[in-house]
Amino acid sequence: MSRTEDRLSRWAVTAPPTLFLLAFFLVPALIVVLASFQYPGEFGGLAPLADPGDGSEHGLTLENYRFYFSDFLFTEILLRSFLVAAASTLICLVLAYPVAWLIARSPKQHRDLLVLLVILPFASNFLIRVYAWMIILGPQAGLAQAVNGLLGAFGLAPVSLLFSPFAVLVGMVYVHLPFMILPLYTNLEKHDPVLLDAAQDLGANAWQRFWRVTWPLSLPGVFSGSALVFIPVLGMFAIPDILGGTRDMLIGNLIKDQFLGVRDWPFGATLSIVLTLCVLGLAGLAAWAGKGGRHG
Repeated sequence: MSRTEDRLSRWAVTAPPTLFLLAFFLVPALIVVLASFQYPGEFGGLAPLADPGDGSEHGLTLENYRFYFSDFLFTEILLRSFLVAAASTLICLVLAYPVAWLIARSPKQHRDLLVLLVILPFASNFLIRVYAWMIILGPQAGLAQAVNGLLGAFGLAPVSLLFSPFAVLVGMVYVHLPFMILPLYTNLEKHDPVLLDAAQDLGANAWQRFWRVTWPLSLPGVFSGSALVFIPVLGMFAIPDILGGTRDMLIGNLIKDQFLGVRDWPFGATLSIVLTLCVLGLAGLAAWAGKGGRHG
């Protein structure tokens, strides 16, 4: 009777989240996979799988994947998206690490306030914050005038900060920086300062103490923050749409245009599947490299 009750209690705990994941993650993913092998509908959407009897295209096809791999333009957009995501993640890491370290080393009565300041931007609407950067980077803004004035002093032509790759990168870093700070702070706060004291007693200077003690211990926070920044940036389309130019299309913009603009849902699903497989491949490679590093 106790074993039966134990099994029932386990099912009562695990069944709701399992059903939730099946209904809202696995089933939609399977729908997208199926859609990537279908023909586009005559007026957008998806063509029927069964023969409608009017001679229109129907059933399953590999044409969407064939079309993707036949034009390098789509691969170029995907590679550009990975480059932007990697650059955003690296910049966020460089900016977030000192902030997280400062918060973790601050007196305990001040940490909650500092963490609140980090997450305070979330209190305002995402689009409002992005549109604010249009004003900051606009041609009449003080920042653009100062930069172009400095370039003019060296005899260089003025540049446009808005609607440029620079603006896209600034927007990505600004929006996702808190997602890097918080995991790093959570990790750094748990470090035992006795380890640094021991390293100092053994003759290590400040730089050696950081690279030999603090940095290795903080790698779980670095990996968590990098994942929280890299993956959302990879699929972001709002920031390139608002702050980028015509040459700054990323894979997220292309997928959005296929579903909402062109209404070619099968090809949009194909792009989504390719992006998902690339992300899963990178995640597996990172896990394999991390496991190899631990064994080494």
